[in-house]
Amino acid sequence: MSRPTVSFEFFPPKTLDASFRLWETARALAPLDPDFVSVTYGAGGTTRKLTHEAVTTINRHYGVPVAAHLTCVEATRAETMEIVQAYADAGIRQIVALRGDAPKGQDRFAPHPEGFANTVELIQAIAARGDMTIRAGAYPEPHPDSPGTDADVAWLKRKIDAGATSAITQFFFDADTFFRFRDKCAAAGIRAPIIPGILPIQGWAGARRFAATCGTSVPAWADEAFSKAAAEGPEAERALSLRVCIDLCHRLMDGGVDRLHFYTLNRPDLTLAVCSALGVQPVRDLGAVA
Repeated sequence: MSRPTVSFEFFPPKTLDASFRLWETARALAPLDPDFVSVTYGAGGTTRKLTHEAVTTINRHYGVPVAAHLTCVEATRAETMEIVQAYADAGIRQIVALRGDAPKGQDRFAPHPEGFANTVELIQAIAARGDMTIRAGAYPEPHPDSPGTDADVAWLKRKIDAGATSAITQFFFDADTFFRFRDKCAAAGIRAPIIPGILPIQGWAGARRFAATCGTSVPAWADEAFSKAAAEGPEAERALSLRVCIDLCHRLMDGGVDRLHFYTLNRPDLTLAVCSALGVQPVRDLGAVA
């Protein structure tokens, strides 16, 4: 089995301690030579400035390509495209274009009166510049606002046709969930790479909350296994997390997947251990780069 291409997601820090954790995570994972790393955008655009600072700092100091998340929330078209230009001025050439979650206190997404109505419009505008690689989000299980997987596949096709060149999926627990989605996408004429999103489980309670917010179904076996491991202690829970994540990655790779995107939650240890088990080893020393 060949070494997969990997990429990593970080989130922008809101405190000094969180900043140190992000830089330590970036420093630990950059030597694995990821295809790219991405930095998220808070709900309602709440981390817009922090995201920009994190993206530009990683780009300057860690020697890896960086993709900045960008959403349609709480901004005019002009303001959003100013953000894209600021990234371009800083040497950033990749964007993860997303609709974004509703701002705090709102039940559903509503576009800004002068903003982009949806991700397709955002992607079209960025693509028209001609200088950005655009990645989109994908949902192997129905998005919370979607009527079903067929609608999500059709919407992904629109995003690819608008100018996105690849898609990163929400996380899932069962490889067959991804394979079914991949097959539907292929049948719909989607030829762009669809990169599975992988969540190394740092804590079961947190993973369960995360799953509930994004529409990821939780299999009964996972509930039972992680509840039992948690009762046995942190080492048992970590060992189970590693085994589950490595097994999922191996199943995906056996099914023809050659790219994996890890949601690190700014904690590198589990991701490093999983990558090592998959044959992804450090290929360079950061040395003075960072």
